Formats: sequence, structure tokens, C-alpha cells
Amino acid sequence: MSLRITLDFSEKDLERFRDMARKAMDTTRDQEPKQIIAGARKLIEEASGRGKSSEFVRGRLDMLRMLIDMLEDEGWGMQEVGRQRVLAALAYFNDPHDLIPDNIPGLGFLDDAIMIELMTRELKPEIEAYQDFVKYRDAEAQRRGMKPEELNRSDFLKSREQALLSRMRRRRRRVRGGGGGGKSPISLF
Repeated sequence: MSLRITLDFSEKDLERFRDMARKAMDTTRDQEPKQIIAGARKLIEEASGRGKSSEFVRGRLDMLRMLIDMLEDEGWGMQEVGRQRVLAALAYFNDPHDLIPDNIPGLGFLDDAIMIELMTRELKPEIEAYQDFVKYRDAEAQRRGMKPEELNRSDFLKSREQALLSRMRRRRRRVRGGGGGGKSPISLF
């Protein structure tokens, strides 16, 4: 038997989570990125090691792993602005003052999972770009018979640029071939 519980957070509730995140960022401001990442890894270990985490919590821990991967993936080469946003989000997991203490069975990691959910919504553009990159890198590495680590962000961006230029050329041919034949009256080419 499963039980579905839906939580609706008001703007006031969400502001409380934002406030907790801001406080965590302030307390960890002087920490090195490695320390911040280590704190997030520790949460993953603790929540995973108990083996009794809910599916909701486990799913959010996977997202937390992906945020760490984004930071550490040299091929992705995350830009400094995005890097700072992810590190600021991970700072929450270095603050020992949780809303719900982690040692409470069944509930201890719920606030952490909710915070991860809020973070991933906030970081959605960065996450989607990284996921696109990982898919490209895996497929391209397999196509070329190389290791994925041999491909990087610049390869990905060149590929995206080539796809965009191809699409523009196809559209241009379609427009030229579809109506009236010949050049446009305002065409310079």
C-alpha cells in the first residue's frame, strides 16, 4: 500500500525556506567550494545509508548528485555565475541547523528534500543545459569511438551552432522554393 501526501506551500512558507537558504549561505560564505560539496555529499551518504529514505527523498538526492556532478565535470566547465548559484544552493547542506533534525526516522531528510526540490526549480536552466550536454557528449563519444571525457563544452557549443546554421539554411531553401520563385524583391544576395 502506498500513501500520497501533497504539500501546498504558501508564499510565506516558501519565504521561510528562502530565509533558511540565505542564512546557510551567510554562514558558509567563507568556506571553500570543496567544503560545500563535501557537506552535500555527507547528506547524500547519511540519507542513503539508512536505507529507509522515501522515494521522494531518494529522487531529490539524485538531483543533488547531479548538481555536484555539474560543478565537478571539467568537460562542462561551468561558468562562474552558474557555479556560484549552485554553490550557494549547496551551502544549505553545510548548515547544521535543519528545520527537521536528520536523525528523526522517516522525516529527518524531508526538509532537505524539499530544499533540493526548490533549488532544482530555481536552477532549472542550468540543469537542463547540463543534461543536454551530457546526452550530447555520451552520444558523440560513442559515435566517434572515444571516451566521453575527451569531449567538452566547446565541442557541444560548436555542434549546437552547426545545427542552428543547418536549420537556418533549410528554412531559407524552403522559403525560396515555396513561393513565387526567384529572389525576394528586397534580397541583397
